[in-house]
Amino acid sequence: MKTENNESPFGPVIYSYTRAQAVADGVQVEVTKTAKEAGISFPVFLTRTVFDAYVAVPEGVQAQDEAGRLWDIVWMLRFAILRSRSHSDRVPVALYVRNDNHRAKLVKLIAHCGPRDLDDASPAITVMLPDED
Repeated sequence: MKTENNESPFGPVIYSYTRAQAVADGVQVEVTKTAKEAGISFPVFLTRTVFDAYVAVPEGVQAQDEAGRLWDIVWMLRFAILRSRSHSDRVPVALYVRNDNHRAKLVKLIAHCGPRDLDDASPAITVMLPDED
């Protein structure tokens, strides 16, 4: 809705933070190349929290590497998308991650599909923790 002088009824934007800024600041991590290899055609981003908790290998954990852990996330994202029957912009993603030298634990994430950036309405997927939206 616009007013008579074409201004937003909410006034001027006070502050905006683009995805490009988030990637540059390290708040989000782009993993599109690996996602394409897994068969996902949209750009894919992980929140820093997801990357640090489930892609980065904790110190002392054996037989794990970042490439394999990232692959597990994007591969399970692909299957979550394929399995999804809803027309929602959010899809739950579940996988097992081993962050110690014992048993893997079930991790539940959310994949959200929305605009790539403020000035780019093409779709992109952001993988985050359930409480990060």
